[in-house]
Amino acid sequence: MNLLFVGDVVGKAGCDFLRDNIYQIKKEYDIDFTVINGENSAQGNGLTPRSFDELIRIGADVVTTGNHSFKRRESVSIYDEQEILLRPANYPEGVAGHGVAVIDLCTVKIAVVNLMGTVYLDSIENPFFYIDRILETLDTPNIIVDFHAEATSEKKAMGHYLAGRCTAVLGTHTHVQTADEAILGGHTAYITDVGMTGPEMSVLGVDTRIAIDKMKYHFPVMFRESESPCFINAVAVSFDENLGKATKIQRIIKR
Repeated sequence: MNLLFVGDVVGKAGCDFLRDNIYQIKKEYDIDFTVINGENSAQGNGLTPRSFDELIRIGADVVTTGNHSFKRRESVSIYDEQEILLRPANYPEGVAGHGVAVIDLCTVKIAVVNLMGTVYLDSIENPFFYIDRILETLDTPNIIVDFHAEATSEKKAMGHYLAGRCTAVLGTHTHVQTADEAILGGHTAYITDVGMTGPEMSVLGVDTRIAIDKMKYHFPVMFRESESPCFINAVAVSFDENLGKATKIQRIIKR
């Protein structure tokens, strides 16, 4: 089988560009299953019911998020309502939503796990202990992990920690695609960061002048998405669905 994982989609422009190009990407890579990180898919950051619906219409089988999961208060309820919308699993007990989705495709089951790192991010439950508990509950070898983390070292550590136990460990959050895709332990597809889908000539999707002023003057600013042309960052992962073993990972950049 072939998995398409799309990096953090930024705003309406990112959604529109992905909608216009995803069919061709799926066709080119013979995609069977699609996961999209949508935590920045709403205008002005976060995710809303409207942007979630748009990602499903675009073709997502599962939508993952991260530290901006609950940026928009109007979205909180849909985390409980939608089985295919995930927030990091290692949020404390009592937080709305869930962090694992098991999709039954009749002939095969695919589990998608959303985890968040703790280095330079919120101090939530330890993702290493938490993923161990999750893996004990899953009844499929096909396990895709979106590890939403800031530190490259934490992502690398998680990739090696799960080598041989998951089909793929794919990093998100930093919006810059890394060139370290690999099959770890002859089993697990890995990349430190898939990248982002949105305005390319920007600072992580934000208008460059605004982002520069923020860093230069250390003064509060109102972030605005860049109006530059968009690109898509994604990866395609080929795997043996009987063993949950990845055989190939390819970076995708579509302009």
